[in-house]
Amino acid sequence: MRDMRRWSAKRGVLLGVAVVAMTWVVAGGLSNPENATIPAVEVTEYEGTRLGSVEDFRENSIRGVQTVDPATYTLAMDGLVTQSQSWTYGELLEMEHKQRLVTIHCVEGWSVTALWDGIPLARLLDLAEPTVGANTVIFHAVDGYTTSLPLDLILERDLLIADKINGITLPAANGFPYQLVAESKWGYKWIRWLERIELSNDADYRGFWESFGYSNDGDAEGPKFDY
Repeated sequence: MRDMRRWSAKRGVLLGVAVVAMTWVVAGGLSNPENATIPAVEVTEYEGTRLGSVEDFRENSIRGVQTVDPATYTLAMDGLVTQSQSWTYGELLEMEHKQRLVTIHCVEGWSVTALWDGIPLARLLDLAEPTVGANTVIFHAVDGYTTSLPLDLILERDLLIADKINGITLPAANGFPYQLVAESKWGYKWIRWLERIELSNDADYRGFWESFGYSNDGDAEGPKFDY
């Protein structure tokens, strides 16, 4: 009888471990092969700076949260380039990544400081080789949203497109698979669900919100609107 009680207790422990393991898998451990060895837990502090959470971002997209399949996703770079490019999600994950602590400021009045991990746009631009006349980079999202930034600014500030935030894979609500980290620019320049990067000579190009009067410069220390 004593041996039976011991076996019953041991069996309960094993079942408990199994339940915990299955809970971790469902929560995102093994459901995403890229993160199969580490649980999806946000970093809350970086070099003494308290980080905001992915939960602090407000949903303000033009067509709701987009769901992108990483198995079929490609990021294109075309327009005024010497060689048009197209990269799969897997190929992009293998590229050089950098981490940067950056605060996003939304014109709605909220801000979030986060640790972003992504690919320097300069690396992708080197592969495509913009032509002499290119001066503007137009970003296109899966939901049809667009915005733009000067090519020189992107190179001078070494801007990133991020696939991770606070140590975790970018959630769908935050722009999976890629969001532009438009440092020092208003939030509407931080395009989510990026799928195409177009090189152009149209310095006056106005994206979605810019066409409604929001500042085309988008400087977070400047005015919100062009008058």
